[in-house]
Amino acid sequence: MQVQHDQTSPSDWVCRFAGLIAPGGAVLDLACGRGRHARYLAGLGYRVEAVDRDKACLDALAGATGISSRCADLEASAWPYDPGCFDAVLVTNYLYRPLMADLLAALRPGGVLIYETFALGNEKLGRPSNPEFLLRPQELLHWVEGRLQVLAFEQGRVERPKPAVIQRICAIQGGTEGCRLDRSC
Repeated sequence: MQVQHDQTSPSDWVCRFAGLIAPGGAVLDLACGRGRHARYLAGLGYRVEAVDRDKACLDALAGATGISSRCADLEASAWPYDPGCFDAVLVTNYLYRPLMADLLAALRPGGVLIYETFALGNEKLGRPSNPEFLLRPQELLHWVEGRLQVLAFEQGRVERPKPAVIQRICAIQGGTEGCRLDRSC
């Protein structure tokens, strides 16, 4: 489930950890919407595969340098990517639990998972309110446990541009040698 959000500015969470992605690396931006993160990452020199089921949203990315788009409803069709084909997987404001194993498998060694979406408690503040689209406490941590090394994890209420309850994680496939955590927007 994707919800309305700022369509132009990248998430602070994404900006904070984008520098961990291998230079010139391949990035999957799942449920990309109008492509605010795809544009940002392509601007940093990454090769971005922007995926969304809404063709009208993807049309906004037509001709953008460094971005290839794929119109696909991955909730209703087979996972189209081979294991280990991305240096980073990015997901914001979207949750479909059956895809998580595929998302993690899509990371190359040293690949970075950057994930940020809504969590339980958000139903008291607005949409989404269906528990199917809200992470349970520490759910992202449980997904990566034993598979990725967690660099950062947060959960709780934020005031971005309107109040929301979120959960977010940055985790890496393998060790953290050489990681630089000082890069931001």
